[in-house]
Amino acid sequence: MFPLKRNRRLRTNEAIRSLVRETVITPNDFLVPLFVVEGKGVKDEIPSMPNYFRYSLDFLEGEVKELWKLGLKSVLLFVKVPDNLKDNAGKEALNPNGLMQRAIKTVKNACPDMLVITDVALDPYSAYGHDGIIENGQIVNDDTSEFLAEMSVSHAEAGADFVAPSDMMDGRILTIREALEDEGFINTGIMSYSAKYASAFYGPFRDALDSAPVDLKDIPKDKKTYQMDYGNRFEAIRETEMDIDEGADIVMVKPGISYLDILREIKNEVDVPVAVYQVSGEYAMIKAAAEKGWLDHDQVMLETTMAFKRAGADIIASYFAKDVVKILNG
Repeated sequence: MFPLKRNRRLRTNEAIRSLVRETVITPNDFLVPLFVVEGKGVKDEIPSMPNYFRYSLDFLEGEVKELWKLGLKSVLLFVKVPDNLKDNAGKEALNPNGLMQRAIKTVKNACPDMLVITDVALDPYSAYGHDGIIENGQIVNDDTSEFLAEMSVSHAEAGADFVAPSDMMDGRILTIREALEDEGFINTGIMSYSAKYASAFYGPFRDALDSAPVDLKDIPKDKKTYQMDYGNRFEAIRETEMDIDEGADIVMVKPGISYLDILREIKNEVDVPVAVYQVSGEYAMIKAAAEKGWLDHDQVMLETTMAFKRAGADIIASYFAKDVVKILNG
């Protein structure tokens, strides 16, 4: 009891604070999202994501090598598909010489030990900006899952270490796992977006890939029939447990900062690694507020990153990864 016990003794200076700190961030905690585009010599800043870029394959090679030198060993690939290659069925996603397949090979050629995780969803390839095939104004679940399984096999054939289904179709993890097993890709892992909420924080990301749902008659105007209602908590646990039962190796909560309670709930319930995605809107808010001088960019960046780790994240997908690691590396 006080005064025999004074908690502030452990806060006296940075040396003691560092010695007793419960949560520590390292480069090994991060998964780096990368946006890839067609062309050559392209490093295109995303307007709604300051200091974040879309890379052509030649620039992607250099970026991957820089990440590796910083100690960042895992990337999550997304592709911006030209409009003329988009349709309802996403056929371009299965092109063995498609942009994603070439991006996988580019990363592996540049840095063979880099862990390559690939986005598996239809929205970059969809003429309608949805994560699934549309029939009669509805997202068709089972046909979409079968297609996502084919896409996953295509990514594995190109050299992906993990596939990351981000679509939220029911049963797609089992369908993908069975397809990978049937084709002999027994060591290709699945990182499932298990608790992905229908969030307003995804706007800048959709700008980056031109993948927002289109506003057309008889087309769903949003993704609420498959992404989760942000009022729900126990549903996230059910979704996650089902994905693990179906073969997911890693599960994810998305978005991050508004869902720390979900992250902790899931971490407490499951025995597989748990990832969190600090999404584009979270990144953009910090950037915008810092530009206005309303907050300290680096301190808020570090604080939010620590919040994810403290809440239970084993893996943090973040657009801030390079900036955080540069600070950690001094």
